[in-house]
Amino acid sequence: MTVYAIIGGTGLTKLEGLTISAVLNIETPYGAPSAPILRGNYADREVLFLARHGHPHRIPPHQVNYRANIWALKHAGADVIIAVNAVGGIHAAMGTGHFCVPHQIIDYTHGREHTFFAGELEHVTHIDFSYPYNDILRDELVEALAAEGVAYSSHGVYACTQGPRLETVAEVARLERDGADIIGMTGMPEAALARELELPYACLALVVNPAAGKTHAIITMAEIERALDNGMDKVRATLARVLAG
Repeated sequence: MTVYAIIGGTGLTKLEGLTISAVLNIETPYGAPSAPILRGNYADREVLFLARHGHPHRIPPHQVNYRANIWALKHAGADVIIAVNAVGGIHAAMGTGHFCVPHQIIDYTHGREHTFFAGELEHVTHIDFSYPYNDILRDELVEALAAEGVAYSSHGVYACTQGPRLETVAEVARLERDGADIIGMTGMPEAALARELELPYACLALVVNPAAGKTHAIITMAEIERALDNGMDKVRATLARVLAG
């Protein structure tokens, strides 16, 4: 049976309802993962869970050890990865509380350890990253969202920015011209690293605020936290439907 790994982002540092059977402290060639990997049962299915920002939430996006996280999940037995991401909305459809299952990503990050193919190599390796998200996993997420009856988009372009600050109005305008629909800070290099280790990967994105310039109000953490509180039950229900098959 396929072993699903869930990477929880902001608002999902623990997976309520997970019956934990093992806490895995895995050492990797790239250092320590963000948190121990939890193996357990969720929705009558064995799963692995990793808090991307640690538990408690303490590691900013640009300091997450993405290589250690993905390597550790592979080592723990993950067959596929579903990443949960809190994002800002650019496209008019992407209002607060809306879900998106992106089909493409644009990487605006810099200075992150972004590949396993580095150091003393026997040969140069290039992966095909034309389509960064796995379509089978994406379809499972879309079907689950539809069954939950929540507002969602089955496609979208994820712009991954460096963080930890939020973007300027001019930056968001540029991202919109580039074709981005949502903005996050953790989608890369996570997706590319999963591809390098041949782990099918998909993203479940929850919009927690309008992007800069999409509202006249200043974006506040209180606003984001309210959206997270309101959305996490729907995230968990969606994941449970996927795992239930």
